[in-house]
Amino acid sequence: MKKSPTKITPWEVSGDINYEKLIKEFGIVPLKELPKIFEENILFRRKIIFAHRDIQRILEAIHKKKPFVMMTGLVPTGKFHIGHMIIALQMIFYQKLGAKIYIAVADLEAYNARGQSLEESRKIAIEEYILNYIALGLKPKNCEIYFQSERSKDAKKSNAYYRLQNLLAKHATFNEFKAIYGEISPGKMLSALLQASDMLHPQLKEFEGSVPVIVPVGIDQDPHLRLARDISRRIKNPKFIQLSSTYNVFVPGLSGGKMSSSDVTSFIAPTDSEKEIENKIKRYAFSGGQKTLEEHRKKGGNPDVDVSFQYLKVFFESDDDKLQKIYEDYKSGKMTTGELKEYTIKKINDFLKVHQKKREDAKKKLGEFI
Repeated sequence: MKKSPTKITPWEVSGDINYEKLIKEFGIVPLKELPKIFEENILFRRKIIFAHRDIQRILEAIHKKKPFVMMTGLVPTGKFHIGHMIIALQMIFYQKLGAKIYIAVADLEAYNARGQSLEESRKIAIEEYILNYIALGLKPKNCEIYFQSERSKDAKKSNAYYRLQNLLAKHATFNEFKAIYGEISPGKMLSALLQASDMLHPQLKEFEGSVPVIVPVGIDQDPHLRLARDISRRIKNPKFIQLSSTYNVFVPGLSGGKMSSSDVTSFIAPTDSEKEIENKIKRYAFSGGQKTLEEHRKKGGNPDVDVSFQYLKVFFESDDDKLQKIYEDYKSGKMTTGELKEYTIKKINDFLKVHQKKREDAKKKLGEFI
């Protein structure tokens, strides 16, 4: 069977993904030895977050208890699903380590790319994303959530943010955009400059001043980081500290491809009911098992491609020994696909039962965040 060509851009991910190849191609560095507190986090321990640029600055800030920022964003164009949880869980992790959290709601990007109204973007951002962030453990202290269309009611802050976009535009070239992104449209150029401004503006004197900033992303978003880093090097005033970044693997969609907010059969959402979880895992979750039970018992399954196992590994099975036993039992054929799916359904529903209650409670706390 002919393999489909790999395409990885901020707007499209397709084909077979080879992370080792991407590390070399993008010039990022594999994550190796980290402080104990990172190794206690499931995402770092299991190499879900697998590479970085300049994380040393952040590790030093944590070690010396100095200020630093974790910056991220959300595009409010669809449902929040478990694929989004990787970044959300990192917000909470870094906030506990002392970071100021900046979250940009990309409502202008949603307007430019999809023609979605600013009002609709606000509604989706709050109901789908921010409520889930709070339920997962985000705290209002040291957290700033803002909309691109209205950065701040403080005129000095707002002016500094929008002024930075124009400053960045002056130092960018069309050839640079083409080299980083390939074919590029004016809308995509505007979006990329806006994101660069989002990532860099916490360092302006009107905000946090000269502090290191870490931006956790999926590997497909790296072009935005490269552009922001390249442009910021050329700006002498203000002087920027080079952005740090980490890279996580993609959480597979239920069918094994990319998770898409526009396809409800491709994702698990934190608002799904117990019955919906059961139906989605049983009907749509790609299996690494054999075609017949007899063949499965004889040859065993492949947990590395099995979606149920991947969900346990990334989110829902915190016990490393238990996960390893499931891996071995499934690989040997001792555990069947049906048994693996049943276990995964139970683990997801146990998590969602608690999360959905916290999400209801989060509605009372919204005013502290926005």
